[in-house]
Amino acid sequence: MHNWVLSELDSGERVISEQLAHVRSAAIGYWIGAGSRDETDAKAGISHFIEHLLFKGSSEYTALEIAELFDEMGGELNAATSREHTVVYARIPDVHIEKALDVMSDMVFSPLFDDLDAEREVVLEEIAMYEDTPQELVHDLIAQAVFGTHALGRPVIGTAEVISGVSKRTLQSYHRSLYTPANIVVAAAGAVDHDRLVALVERAVERRTAVERGKPRVRPLLARTPKPGLRFQRKDTEQYHVCLGAPGVSRSDRRRFAASILDAILGGSASSRLFQEIREKRGMAYAVYSFLSQYADTGQIGVYVGTREDNLAGALAITVEQIADIAAGNIPERELRRAKENLKGRVVLSMESTSTRMNRLGKSLVTDSEILSLDRVVAEIEAVEAELVAELAATLLAQDRLSAAGIGPSEERFLEALEQASPTLARAA
Repeated sequence: MHNWVLSELDSGERVISEQLAHVRSAAIGYWIGAGSRDETDAKAGISHFIEHLLFKGSSEYTALEIAELFDEMGGELNAATSREHTVVYARIPDVHIEKALDVMSDMVFSPLFDDLDAEREVVLEEIAMYEDTPQELVHDLIAQAVFGTHALGRPVIGTAEVISGVSKRTLQSYHRSLYTPANIVVAAAGAVDHDRLVALVERAVERRTAVERGKPRVRPLLARTPKPGLRFQRKDTEQYHVCLGAPGVSRSDRRRFAASILDAILGGSASSRLFQEIREKRGMAYAVYSFLSQYADTGQIGVYVGTREDNLAGALAITVEQIADIAAGNIPERELRRAKENLKGRVVLSMESTSTRMNRLGKSLVTDSEILSLDRVVAEIEAVEAELVAELAATLLAQDRLSAAGIGPSEERFLEALEQASPTLARAA
């Protein structure tokens, strides 16, 4: 049995909420089905740029008024852009829900796109900051290596070339086509009454007479997974920042729970193999971990390590050794149990947050994913068997599927170290 309620308005907008009797606050999010994979190369980064511009003033509120109103509420207002959606979200005391919804609705549906050049400079500074942070930038490089020229391989933040020249008309056109009620979910969790929430959302849409219903976004899926790729960017860094990665599983794939167990065992926690073998036992790295991403039609799985040149080859060798060991089925029952308890514990603890509950509802609905109850999630994790984890490691992280990305002072040294992980990829460079 689920605790959330879902309604679809005549406008096409969907409203989903979960009432929590023990809190006096609410987390609310406007989830828009517009992300970087919906852009063309010529518009790379405008989803993220629009996210910024939503805060710069709307038809009824100036940028300063938006900031002052949420400060007066004692609330938090923020936004984020991903490859498949944009979200504007807030957390406020329950007495301010009506005002918060009205402001957020106006931001989402009626932005003025004023102060364009000033905010353009802010985004360009953000891109420059990202370029100066190799431990972050290398994740964009591995996405490019894994997905090639597909939009999933492009950075969400966009490129300086596009942001420098994109026009107000282009931004307005993109906003008009994707920021429609039929492509938006309003999610809430906390001290909310669903019927009142629906009435407030309906009224907010009706007040914006220029809003068109539109149609639900149907994005093209990844037709074919590109061949493994290699990316390297030279920077005079003290460390080499390296990712090995490959296509993973989609968010609807039943194996996603086994993939999470694989991630926990390989590098997703302090007791994981890579953390213990590379950092704790040998002191080869400060930061080493595995990661997972899931999309509508595919996913990504990978490993990151930041280390000095002397340790790079050894760290990559240990990484492939541990992947091979898991793939061979050498997963002790105690290790499997620890990974399961770790995942279950993290899920249970996260559900004590209204923001997490709101995120779960909004993200699932805007991405057309099944909303699972906490008990169902725990049961799915518990049902994962060691054999499936081993099979996933052998399938997803096979050497001939691995892409690689690196940032550091010497591509030659990087390729020499890469021989340990993927000889074919290194020699083909």
